[in-house]
Amino acid sequence: MPRRVAVLTSGGDAPGMNAAIRTVVRAAIHYNMEPWAIYRGYHGLIRGEMEPFTSRSVSGIIQRGGTILKSARSDKFMTPEGRDEAVAMLKKHDIEALIVIGGDGSFKGALELDKLGINVVGIPATIDNDIACTDYSIGFDTAVNTVLDAVNKIRDTASSHDRVYVVEVMGRHSGHIALYSGLASGADVIIIPEVPCSVKHVCDRIKHANQQGKTYNIVIVAEGAKPEGVEGNFEGPAMAVGKYIKEHTGFETRVTILGHIQRGGTPTMRDRLLASRLAYHAVELVYQGKSGRMVGEVDHVVQSWDLHYALAQEKDINLEYYHLSNILSSL
Repeated sequence: MPRRVAVLTSGGDAPGMNAAIRTVVRAAIHYNMEPWAIYRGYHGLIRGEMEPFTSRSVSGIIQRGGTILKSARSDKFMTPEGRDEAVAMLKKHDIEALIVIGGDGSFKGALELDKLGINVVGIPATIDNDIACTDYSIGFDTAVNTVLDAVNKIRDTASSHDRVYVVEVMGRHSGHIALYSGLASGADVIIIPEVPCSVKHVCDRIKHANQQGKTYNIVIVAEGAKPEGVEGNFEGPAMAVGKYIKEHTGFETRVTILGHIQRGGTPTMRDRLLASRLAYHAVELVYQGKSGRMVGEVDHVVQSWDLHYALAQEKDINLEYYHLSNILSSL
């Protein structure tokens, strides 16, 4: 059993990270280990921005979005010299195990530390939900609900003015946020990277719907989508899609890019529970002396996976949801 275990958050912040931090600290104390907090991710690790935490250090944070440990990029950590400095800093403070809360980039960093002899366990936390070996990552549910609330409001004004609204959501190269929020909000069209989509076909559907008496439409576009029929656009796919729809249908069209509001906010019940369960299991793995693992929830059961294996897998999109959306849309 390690005597000291540290925790850091890395990459993009995700609602529920604080709930995970809280559980790591209190579970470590439960297992008679001394919890340490590292600020600003791998950047802070190299700089020695760390301190011991007590149970009171994480009091009153379960409902807060973001991460109290902050996050930052570290170009230095991407070099062998930077990673050696990180290992030296952990050894300087007698820290034998590290729990990393973040996405695939954070996990790749954790895997490098594992190769250098540091016991590491990863907890998936990213709104993109693009980590394999877990049905959901921490922050995804909150992000989808944030999008859902925004689209509900956009629908009100779209119906009032008989407009087409194109809404761009985050997700990097993944279409999970767009798919889940699109299906749940009753969007008329969902455009995601995983499924080829012609903008001409989108226009045909919108015009057909208009002929059937529908006066407004909601189109959800994932930021990583590359719809067929539009050229690369530095402003993002939603701007290109909106421009195309306006030019080829004549309908009044507006574009809304939701941006980073999807990362913030109070975590939902599901994200708080998921964070608490995954973090507790991560501490259990540390207590058992296991390393190079990540925790995930599959079919409501918390499991652990080899970190190298998990990073090598691609997260599948739920095509059943995509087909269901096409059936249920009023087009």
